[in-house]
Amino acid sequence: MPKARRSNDWGFPRWRGYEESREAATVRLCDRHGCEEKGDCPAPKSPNNPDRWYFCQKHAAEYNQKWDYFEGLDKAEKAKRAKDEQRDNSGYAEASHYGWSGSGDGSRSPDEMRALEVFELDADADFNSIKKAWREKAKLVHPDVKPGDVEAAAEFQKLQLAYEVLKMAEERREWKG
Repeated sequence: MPKARRSNDWGFPRWRGYEESREAATVRLCDRHGCEEKGDCPAPKSPNNPDRWYFCQKHAAEYNQKWDYFEGLDKAEKAKRAKDEQRDNSGYAEASHYGWSGSGDGSRSPDEMRALEVFELDADADFNSIKKAWREKAKLVHPDVKPGDVEAAAEFQKLQLAYEVLKMAEERREWKG
């Protein structure tokens, strides 16, 4: 009797597909006529019907473009449901505010973008160029250079506030790693 041999999928991760056999897995194509992409986005054929179309992402977006989720509801129910959806999805906006969208994506908050506009810098400016721009502009309108000038003092305060916003954002980025 031959000795039993260990298979390739004895541990984690499995080194082969999760199908029952070793044959190639069947891939469902997009139900849109002439499309050869993988159809992995289900879409209802009609309301309250369990039958589904399976589209690629491009055709699913096209299918959902004119879909009315509030069809058949009265005005008060539409407003309530829209408010509930906005409330439930507000966590995503809050997450992006705290920088949870991922490291290295280059995103900045609206406050940071306004502060960069004060210094006339691009959105991808590093902190050294921010410091340099702050020093150059602050030297021109500093109260010691222009004593008694109210406009220069207001401009200096605006520069100082913009620099503080960008400095705090940089400290948060460094702290997160």
